[in-house]
Amino acid sequence: MDDARKRTWAEIDLDRLAHNYRALRALTDPSCRFMGVVKANAYGHGAVAVARELEALGADYLSVACLDEALELRQAGIQAPILILGITPLEYAGALLDHGIAQTVGDLETAEALSRAASAAGKPLTVHLKVDTGMSRLGFLCDEDHTAQTAEAIGRAWALPSLRWEGIFTHFANADGDEAYTMRQFTRFLDLLDSLAARGITFPIRHCASSAAVLNYPCTHLDMIRPGIALYGHYPAPGMEHTCGLEPVMALKSRVAAVRDLPAGTAVSYGCTRVLERDSRVAVLPVGYADGYFRLFSNALEVQVREGRAPILGRVCMDMCMVDVTDIPGVSAGDEAVLYGDQVTVEAGAELAGTIQYELLCDVSPRVPRIYLGGTVSGSGA
Repeated sequence: MDDARKRTWAEIDLDRLAHNYRALRALTDPSCRFMGVVKANAYGHGAVAVARELEALGADYLSVACLDEALELRQAGIQAPILILGITPLEYAGALLDHGIAQTVGDLETAEALSRAASAAGKPLTVHLKVDTGMSRLGFLCDEDHTAQTAEAIGRAWALPSLRWEGIFTHFANADGDEAYTMRQFTRFLDLLDSLAARGITFPIRHCASSAAVLNYPCTHLDMIRPGIALYGHYPAPGMEHTCGLEPVMALKSRVAAVRDLPAGTAVSYGCTRVLERDSRVAVLPVGYADGYFRLFSNALEVQVREGRAPILGRVCMDMCMVDVTDIPGVSAGDEAVLYGDQVTVEAGAELAGTIQYELLCDVSPRVPRIYLGGTVSGSGA
C-alpha cells in the first residue's frame, strides 16, 4: 500500500488540469494571455505542483492572494510572473522587488508608498492597478459619479517614479448570476480606460474575466483571462456546462478502516442522531471534519464504495465517519471510498451544505496528503 493512501488522501490529476487549461485557452483569442489563479494553495490542490504544471503548459502569469503565497512559489523555483491580488504591508516592498513579484495597487496612497520604496531600492516595481467597478472590496472607485475624479487620481499614480504599470484590472461581483450588473461593471471599466487613454495613460495588460466571465462573456476577455475554479474543473454556477468540457482535478478518497455488523435499534455516532432501522453492516471511514469533510454532511451525503453508494450514518466526527454498506456486497477493511469524485461530486456536497464548491475544495485539510497523477513535469507533486 502506498503510505500516503493508508488513511485519507486527495488525488490531483494534472492531466485533467492540462485539459482544462487547453479548453479555457480555446475559448480566447490566440493573443489573449492566461493567468492561472493559484491562491489558497491552488484552491486546495497544491500551489507548487499546480504552478509547475501551468508554467510548463505555457501560462503567461500566475496570481496569488498574498506575499507568503508568492514567496512559496519563488522558493520552489517558479519563474513565471506572479501577481499578488491582495494587499502587501508596505514594509515588505523589498521582498516584492527582490523576488520579482508584481503587486496590486488600489489607491493613491499605496502607489506613493511603493514608489518611495522602489526609488530607495534603485529598481522599478511591477504593479497592476485595481479598479472597483462594483465589487466594493479594493480598488480605485469607478462608477458614473467618480470616473473623472478616479482618472485624475490614477494619473497622479501613473506619473510616480519607479513603478512599472504593467496592468489594470477589475473584478466582477456577479458574473455567474446577473448579466446586467456584469455589463454595467464592464462598461464602467471601458469608460475609465477611454478616459485614461485621452490623458495618454495606457496599460499593456487589461484584465477582468475570472472563471464565470471567461465562460459567459467573451467580450470581457480583453488582454488576459484569469480563471480560478474553472481551471480546477468546476463551473462557477449550474448551466455553464455547455461552454466547454471541464474535468474535476481533485478526487478525495478514504479507506475503510473497519466493517461492523450492528443490530436494528443501534444508535450511531455523537448525539445518537441516527438509530438503525434494520440489522446493518456499517463501515468506518477514517475521515472527518478535521480533514475538511463537513459535519453538515451528517445523515445526508453518500460516498462511493466499490460499485455502490453508501449513505453517511449519524454525525461526521472529527476524524471518522460511518456509512451504511448493508446493500453493497463484499465491503471489507482496506477498500477505497470516494468522497468527492466523478461518482459523488463536490457540487453535491456543496449544495447539501448550503455553500459553494470553492469552500469545500479549499477546506481539504493540510493533513490530507495530495497525490499527483500525470502531468508534463517530472516530479510535479514533489
